Amino acid sequence: MTARTITTLYPPLDTQDGAGVRLRRVLGQHQHQRMDPFLMMDHFVSDEAADYIAGFPDHPHRGFETITYMLDGHMLHRDHMGNQGHLRPGDLQWMTAGRGVIHSEMPQQEAGRMQGFQIWLNLPAALKMQPARYQDIPADQLPRIPLADNGKLVLLAGELRLADQIWTGPIRSEHTQPLIADIHLAPEQPLTLPLTKELNALLYAFEGDIRVNEQALPARQSAVLSAGDHLILTAGCSGGRALLLAGRPLHEPVVQYGPFVMNTQAEIEQAMMDYRAGKLV
Repeated sequence: MTARTITTLYPPLDTQDGAGVRLRRVLGQHQHQRMDPFLMMDHFVSDEAADYIAGFPDHPHRGFETITYMLDGHMLHRDHMGNQGHLRPGDLQWMTAGRGVIHSEMPQQEAGRMQGFQIWLNLPAALKMQPARYQDIPADQLPRIPLADNGKLVLLAGELRLADQIWTGPIRSEHTQPLIADIHLAPEQPLTLPLTKELNALLYAFEGDIRVNEQALPARQSAVLSAGDHLILTAGCSGGRALLLAGRPLHEPVVQYGPFVMNTQAEIEQAMMDYRAGKLV
């Protein structure tokens, strides 16, 4: 039995995306700062409408999947397939861009807090050109695992054995085996999670502070974790909340140009030509 430890700490990069939405880039601060199979994770959070009101107008994707998890606020998704989804607090969205999707994500509020995450999960080369698909998962369909002292774990993706029970999140992939969990810990609460040793893993503490096998993970920092078969967490004196990302690496080349993620430069150039010619989707 080997407990995972922190190997690298990364502060988020304050940046803008879409039509000027201010956000924190937690993973993917530059194109070589990834964690296979995850390409990027953004944390958008603000009480100021000016930071998010312009939203993410129509834009393309090809070659990967997006997972959007809403914590506060109201966002509307529309795409070229005719899908329309309202993301409200606790809701989850899973979109496979595949060979191509054009979509928008626009705020449906003019004041108040907007907060959530968008995660980019890579696809294996053999599946990058599959047809696009989209799924909305309402908050009440996400497993909520009770923890001590009113803590909880919300399971977004994958399978987890905890409290003598097997819990299954709504997002599953046999290729990358993603495990994604929103972990709420009460003050000084410990938690031990089994974590398959074949998975790469990253933990982002976005509220309070957390210790990883007694190593401090400060608030709003992300930690790449070492190999191991379990994860030992303990919250600080004010409690803590963190997002856990784990997945099986693809070990394939990654070539990215903005919203297109493929395996070769030639495939990127083809994606750009397809988009310009109206043939991306």
